[in-house]
Amino acid sequence: MHRPAQRVGRAPRLTRILVSAAAVPVVLAAGCSSDSGSGSGSGSSTDNAAQKGTAATSSASPSTSANAVKPAAYATLPAPCSVFSKKTLGELVPKGLNSAKSGKSDDVKNRSSCSWNSLDNKGVKGSQFRWLNVSLLRFDSDATRGEGNQLAQTYYDKQVKDAQTVTGATGARSEPAAGIGDASTAVRYGLKKKEGSFKQQTVVTRVENVVVTLDYNGAGLAGDKAPSADDLMKAAEKAAKEAVASVASANQDGGRAATAPSQSASPSKSASPSKSASPSASASSKPSASATKKN
Repeated sequence: MHRPAQRVGRAPRLTRILVSAAAVPVVLAAGCSSDSGSGSGSGSSTDNAAQKGTAATSSASPSTSANAVKPAAYATLPAPCSVFSKKTLGELVPKGLNSAKSGKSDDVKNRSSCSWNSLDNKGVKGSQFRWLNVSLLRFDSDATRGEGNQLAQTYYDKQVKDAQTVTGATGARSEPAAGIGDASTAVRYGLKKKEGSFKQQTVVTRVENVVVTLDYNGAGLAGDKAPSADDLMKAAEKAAKEAVASVASANQDGGRAATAPSQSASPSKSASPSKSASPSASASSKPSASATKKN
């Protein structure tokens, strides 16, 4: 009679033990779940920081690329008084082969010039005067100002405009000079001087990042016949081609710069035109001064 009662009494106790045992894994599981969550959160923060760093690097790369400019094609200039062959000088300034005069420059790598004059004195029959000048200006590429070619093009446009608007010029006309450099314009006009009537020919050429300005004029003095403007221009264009070729020859790798543009050569400094590069100055002052000196 007492055994059934004992069975009934043990059942609740066993139930309580099983319930208590079952509760332990729940707590452990909860602890593992909490640790896992904490670890997951920590890893997420690290990943986010790494992603932000990558994003920052990625966002910085386009900016750096945007500031990069193409290196200037030509790294130097030829010696200005050696850009023409003896044959060419014999045709343009026949009596002035040894009259070469280099212009003053504190940076011959970026700007230079040279001039020649010739006076063929025929006594009572008059004289034939010729004056030749070549100016070269090189532009470096710059992250702020732009590529050398673009800077050279801006200066080229200015030189052409200056040649077309010389004070006192008569019968001015200009036209493209085909087959010379990347861009070339030929400008011609007449100038009245006390020594006589001068016929001015100016050929402005851009080849890559270099601008070549060639001035050539002639006059018949003391009663001699004036030279043909067409003949003078033909000779000037031929000389301009030779000057452009000399720029390529002065540089490495087939006329291209071997290295990136020099940081020491400031584009703003190299862009400062020399006085001899001005068509108005060369046409209005140089010829008459030379002619007066020779006479």
